[in-house]
Amino acid sequence: MPKQSNQNLVLEFVRVTEQAAIAAAAWIGKGERKLADKAATDAMREAFNSVEFKGLVISGEGKKDEAPQLYEGEALGTGDGPEIDLAIDPLECTDSVANGRPNATTVIAGGSRGSFAQMPDIYVNSIAVGPQAKGAIDIDASIADNVKAVAKASNKPVEEISVVILDRERHESMIKEIRDVGARVYLISDGTIAGAVATAMKDSPIDILMGLCGGVETAQSAIALKCLGGEIQGRLAPKDEKQKKIAQESGIADFDKKYTMDDLVLSDNVMFVASGVIDGPMLKGVAFDEKGPIVRSIVMHNASKTVRFIESRQTG
Repeated sequence: MPKQSNQNLVLEFVRVTEQAAIAAAAWIGKGERKLADKAATDAMREAFNSVEFKGLVISGEGKKDEAPQLYEGEALGTGDGPEIDLAIDPLECTDSVANGRPNATTVIAGGSRGSFAQMPDIYVNSIAVGPQAKGAIDIDASIADNVKAVAKASNKPVEEISVVILDRERHESMIKEIRDVGARVYLISDGTIAGAVATAMKDSPIDILMGLCGGVETAQSAIALKCLGGEIQGRLAPKDEKQKKIAQESGIADFDKKYTMDDLVLSDNVMFVASGVIDGPMLKGVAFDEKGPIVRSIVMHNASKTVRFIESRQTG
């Protein structure tokens, strides 16, 4: 696929995430996570279908018979133009929107056909870092060894290394290990994509993301970190037989496989777009004034080595 068409397309995708973010923002703090998710999904689907491309969702949280989610295998776009695989989350952090908590975004990651791995919607034990520590991490190493390796690569004492991790009961032992080695812990209620991206942003205090993350979020984070020069590794960790079956239905048989960046992102021709719904470490959320909503977005295109921050005002 020509590099220029991909670069133009990624800017079209900003309009899609913007519309989803505005739709979700109408539900901030109203306690209705499903309605917020539906609003974002409906807006994203409608906006996608006016974009001139042949889109195929290969990693998504929905199934074909489970409306309203964008589902794996769903075709998007006009059906003309470049063929693009998509990993989509119309609303990352639905609970945050429902409860008015930070860090909600709308996310599209994509690339030419076969450019990234199809990850099932199950838990993945993950570790991610920015460019400063690329090559230093190993999902098979202990938490203490990974923290020390990142500290060495970053020219920092261990005490100044900050690890972001979801505040979940399943992470209690990991959190204790991080604290025991002397590193700082940033607990987040939701938003592992923003946490992973934060490791690669120069003005961010975050050095490492750790913990069990969703498979779709892992695929999206890998694409973003590919664009930013960072790294993520993971291993599937189904929490129950239902998740194991989901993985098997996706064609996965090896649950011991170690996923490296080269396994997760198979091409340089990938892109990542996100718009903020509520303020977080990656983006500010939707704001409103007398003229209409203001949306902040990040746009990454790996082939052209560009990262853009865009602020858009919707006036009509």
